[in-house]
Amino acid sequence: MRISQLSAETGVPIPTIKYYLREGLLPSGEQTSATRAEYGEAHVRRLRLIRALLEVGRLPIASIAKVLAAVDDEELSMHRVLGTAHYAIAPAPAPRPDGEEWRRARAEADRLISGLGWRTEPWAPTLDELAQALYALARLGMPMDEEALRPYARAAETLVEHEFGVLPLDGPRETAVETLVIGTVMHGRVLDVLRRLAHESASARFFGIEPGDDGDKAHTTP
Repeated sequence: MRISQLSAETGVPIPTIKYYLREGLLPSGEQTSATRAEYGEAHVRRLRLIRALLEVGRLPIASIAKVLAAVDDEELSMHRVLGTAHYAIAPAPAPRPDGEEWRRARAEADRLISGLGWRTEPWAPTLDELAQALYALARLGMPMDEEALRPYARAAETLVEHEFGVLPLDGPRETAVETLVIGTVMHGRVLDVLRRLAHESASARFFGIEPGDDGDKAHTTP
């Protein structure tokens, strides 16, 4: 297909495609003349992955290039490729606080992961991210130990097992990484919304709903 067809197929404007070509994010097409190149399904997959990383993952171009380099490195295992994408879309780690409270929070995060038998890198930024949350909870007077954290971890484990069950691992790497990025970000939002809806339902069950209370007052704009 020509570049105009590639643009129509993917929804990416032609000037943007040319920018990705210049930056090396998109491989060159097959030259059929001095001014024309042909593109194929591999280019469609790559553009879809770039859009997922940019629009859903909200990654800068430099981070997108790093993920794409991992995808293209045939010597990297799929575990490393997916890990590169996961770490790229994670929030930037906050500076580590000093003091005993932080060390306790980090140790609690390590104990939880070790107790669950999860295989993670000891330097994984997500461990610091978990410790930051535990640190903040402790300072707010709501500390969580391993026992309190375990139900959340088990729920996460169940969800991830489901997600990996539908992850397309037998096809192109781009497709698997695109699915991971979209799933991690968007399914995370769905989970958050469902949890808040479940809170509302539990509140109604525990505390009851006053007769005639249809919720209009809570949703009325002043």
